[in-house]
Amino acid sequence: MAEPFLIGDAMTGGYGAGPDILHSCTIAVDPGQIAVIVGPNGAGKSTGMKAVFGMLNLREGSVRLDGEDITHLTPQERVIKGMGFVPQTQNIFTSMSVEENLEMGAFIRRDDIRETMEQVYDLFPILRDKRHQAAGELSGGQRQQVAVGRALMTKPKVLILDEPTAGVSPIVMDELFDRIIEVARTGIPILMVEQNARQALEIADRGYVLVQGRNAYTGSGQELLADPEVRKSFLGG
Repeated sequence: MAEPFLIGDAMTGGYGAGPDILHSCTIAVDPGQIAVIVGPNGAGKSTGMKAVFGMLNLREGSVRLDGEDITHLTPQERVIKGMGFVPQTQNIFTSMSVEENLEMGAFIRRDDIRETMEQVYDLFPILRDKRHQAAGELSGGQRQQVAVGRALMTKPKVLILDEPTAGVSPIVMDELFDRIIEVARTGIPILMVEQNARQALEIADRGYVLVQGRNAYTGSGQELLADPEVRKSFLGG
């Protein structure tokens, strides 16, 4: 069986000299897939994702992208290798225009970025309309579109999203999920942490339920939604 395109394999680690938060945790995603990490508060969801992006030290385990071991690379080096990361907060330059934010996303590129920018505008038409407006003046959902668009400007091989629907209305959440599905359909694997577990699992090809930094349940989104234990413990019945 072929190895997943991106895998954080049996990861154990924490922040600095602190205690381990992850305990032999494995997270993986393949091209065109959406993999979702869910679980209770403090379960290590964001920590698992940050470990994949190189933001904490692993004491055990490894991270591999397209067959290459990238465990010891910095986050900046991982971006150059093809990781796009959208943090939950402070993910746009509020004083810059929408277009300037997108241009900043292409900082590692030396080629013509106009075609990619058009693709982002096709994906998020509202950003084309507001491209000259300061990003800080946009609604929460529109800001998230800018943040995702900026990550796409690097032409990433994989996109990592930390709670992309945090703080937005249910209508905006549905719209953002629709856009995320569209990105996945272009072939880009998407790994995301999401508080809205039920809605996220509905669009997930793969789901990981973490509890205390460990894999508690793993399966397709539909399998996890149908699992009585998962529903009772994590989805409100």
